[in-house]
Amino acid sequence: MTRVGDELPPLRIPITRTLIVSGAIASRDYQDVHHDAEAARAKGSPDIFMNILTTNGLVGRYLTDHFGPRARLRRVAIRLGAPNHPGDEMVLTGTVTSVEDRQVEVRVVGANGLGRHVTGTVTVQLPEDTPEPEVST
Repeated sequence: MTRVGDELPPLRIPITRTLIVSGAIASRDYQDVHHDAEAARAKGSPDIFMNILTTNGLVGRYLTDHFGPRARLRRVAIRLGAPNHPGDEMVLTGTVTSVEDRQVEVRVVGANGLGRHVTGTVTVQLPEDTPEPEVST
């Protein structure tokens, strides 16, 4: 049973050059700051950094890993903060903030060595054949 206040287990994601570059390519984001360290440094960053679409995909993975592959992400509202650079680790955590019918809202935070990389809320629709989430008052 899913209840308001439940905490999802953390997901630790090593931030590698391959993850950053492949995420940028997969999302067709060819901005040089996501694959060219010299260009990133010339623009004031110490190294390449992850794009928001890769972050969005990792947040989605975190929730579907927890709620199951048939759970549907209905609303994703995230905001970026500290950049994800190669060699760091992002730890995703989540707390259930609302349960209504089969819709569960989760507050998500992804933190790295610099601080919070991503914060936001995601609404997840659970499949019909899963047990009804418990509504807390």
